[in-house]
Amino acid sequence: MPDTLISKNKKAWFDFEIIEKFTAGIMLTGTEIKSVREGKVNLTDGFCFFKKNELYVRNIHIAEYTLGTYSNHDPVRQRKLLLTKRELKKIHAKISEKGLTLIPLAVIISERGLAKLEIGLAKGKKTHDKRQTIKEKDSKKEIDRALKMKR
Repeated sequence: MPDTLISKNKKAWFDFEIIEKFTAGIMLTGTEIKSVREGKVNLTDGFCFFKKNELYVRNIHIAEYTLGTYSNHDPVRQRKLLLTKRELKKIHAKISEKGLTLIPLAVIISERGLAKLEIGLAKGKKTHDKRQTIKEKDSKKEIDRALKMKR
């Protein structure tokens, strides 16, 4: 069984230029993983940060589990990301460069049933870069339409 995509941050690809991607494990509680498997995740406002040489993600909204009782989780709490020391050092060195940030791109359930967060080392786009992205997308749509018309 291949990895299953649960949620994708489409806004990140529009607002940022993704330089490098990493896959990190994410520490979740029991009701959080159940809610993730139901697909109730919003990555839009999320961002990653370092705290005492550990990587955390904040502002990811995982909806409360519908069948959860008093032990339900806080939907927007900060969650620890699990990476190797080598990857953490590499990311920390690159983030300290000017203008780079770390943002969540997608939530995936692995073959073994574990939740993974795909994070991207990103650089913010300027407005003219965003316009260029829109132009490329529109021209690709027109080419696809023309090819379908010929068939």
